[in-house]
Amino acid sequence: MLTSLALIFLVGLTMAGICSKIKLPRIIGMLVTGIVLGPYVLNFLDSKILGISSELRSLALIIILIKAGLSLNIADLKKVGRPALMMSFVPACFEILGYTLLAPLFLGVTRGEAALMGSVLAAVSPAVVVPRMVKLMDEKYGTEKSIPQMILAGASLDDVFVIVLFSTFCGMAQGGEASLMNFVNIPVSIALGILVGALFGVILTGIFEFAHNSGNSIRNSLKVIIILGVSLVLYSLEKGLDGIIAISGLLAVMGMSTVINMKCRKDMTADLSVKYGKLWLAAEVILFVLVGAAVDIRYTMQAGLSAIALILTVLVIRSIGVWLCLLGTALNTKERIFCVISYLPKATVQAAIGSVPLSLGLGCGNIILSVAVLAILITAPLGAFGMDSTYRKFLKHETG
Repeated sequence: MLTSLALIFLVGLTMAGICSKIKLPRIIGMLVTGIVLGPYVLNFLDSKILGISSELRSLALIIILIKAGLSLNIADLKKVGRPALMMSFVPACFEILGYTLLAPLFLGVTRGEAALMGSVLAAVSPAVVVPRMVKLMDEKYGTEKSIPQMILAGASLDDVFVIVLFSTFCGMAQGGEASLMNFVNIPVSIALGILVGALFGVILTGIFEFAHNSGNSIRNSLKVIIILGVSLVLYSLEKGLDGIIAISGLLAVMGMSTVINMKCRKDMTADLSVKYGKLWLAAEVILFVLVGAAVDIRYTMQAGLSAIALILTVLVIRSIGVWLCLLGTALNTKERIFCVISYLPKATVQAAIGSVPLSLGLGCGNIILSVAVLAILITAPLGAFGMDSTYRKFLKHETG
């Protein structure tokens, strides 16, 4: 396992550096590293590390979401409440509808199978989007109109919405029926995640401030560990309460760190944000290399040109959904185009659930996994490159 970790860090960082030198997003180098080192090409990664790949990817996501919460300004988010809320479900609905209508024509699947395919592919990738929005907030690009905050919030909620729909369509594909409770669980999961996270944020803030006022101040490095530990507990609640009550663990983590950002001293939260930014340097490599390792490149050949045409066509439909969410806002054309680009990438969710229909023995499992793999390979680099190459040109830099 230690050799595998060494390969992940050294080869991943080397490939990321090469891509950066030739003006490509670092993520491409990391994804390629994972694909090549993974079990479907060279098979250099220990099966033990692949066995905990999902947990390691979740840990990396938790770290960047804590960093996002510590950088998020609620006052700014309130300015874009309506479009942020709409972006959490409208683009995904457009994409699912696009696959439902077009996949039978392009790939010969049934409407039900097409809807299931759409629910696998509809989620935007927080792993690609969130760190870039955090960077924009730190560098103050687009912050005057709260653009990164809006995209960050919408992308975080989008995943909850899509995963619940995926579970519903999976049940229907297995011969079940759509339950009203499945749809009720969407707002319940979002609301409970935010509320529970906020509660823990208030508790931690009280502990930190009490220690500071009593002269026994907790070092910021220890606070990083405490916050991370509580975040892991919050994330675990989602699985622990599965079947009892719906709660979004990732939103709980982000809610907690946002409350800490709001209530604690600014010098402390700024230092915590810097420390989590340093943790992200290692977490980013683990996340994207392991996402690449989860991609079975063999399935891309099965999908063919029809699948590529389908993915690109439905991306246009999804983009129309994003554009509609931004009607009535103060954003200009370039800023809206940037928002559309930000909602293109797929990666983490598709790597996590793309193989589920196949593991359930569904006849459409192979083609869904094939399209999911292709979508990651096409949209993750496309979205990352698009955001990295346009944000300085399309977004206003806020000075001071």
